[in-house]
Amino acid sequence: MSTIIRQAISEDIPAVLEIVNYEILNTTAIWDYDLRTLDEQLAIFNEKLAKDLPFLVAEKENKIVGFGTYGAFRFKIGYRFTVEHSVYIHKDFTGQGIGSYLLDELIAIARKQNLHTMIGVIDSENIGSIAFHERKGFKKVGHIKETGYKFDRWLDSVFVQFML
Repeated sequence: MSTIIRQAISEDIPAVLEIVNYEILNTTAIWDYDLRTLDEQLAIFNEKLAKDLPFLVAEKENKIVGFGTYGAFRFKIGYRFTVEHSVYIHKDFTGQGIGSYLLDELIAIARKQNLHTMIGVIDSENIGSIAFHERKGFKKVGHIKETGYKFDRWLDSVFVQFML
């Protein structure tokens, strides 16, 4: 069955929240400690819409199996052409190319919005995500030691960059 990539609607957010909360509880992909509430996830979604930023979902077998979005990299005006993206896939649907579909669409939207570069910030232990980004044309541009703390240990950040 094919994968559909589309702009999310508010009815998709409970499924997005399920993906997010799994990552919070079980991985270092998201450095939050506390589960998000539906209201918090809806606020994030609505903020993206208000700022004309994409919030995409991947739908397969009538189920939301992933999502992707981007937002400001930093908040000073000089950074306005740079965005930081996020792509997450439901644990039961990894390795099926869904992340590639989402990232390709985010890149296409960023180009239409005349953005200049896209940044990803990845836990250095997430070698799968780093390799995925490199396959998609991102270059590793930085490694910052002990920038996060989760699961009783320090974590490093790897920065990857794609010139749009």
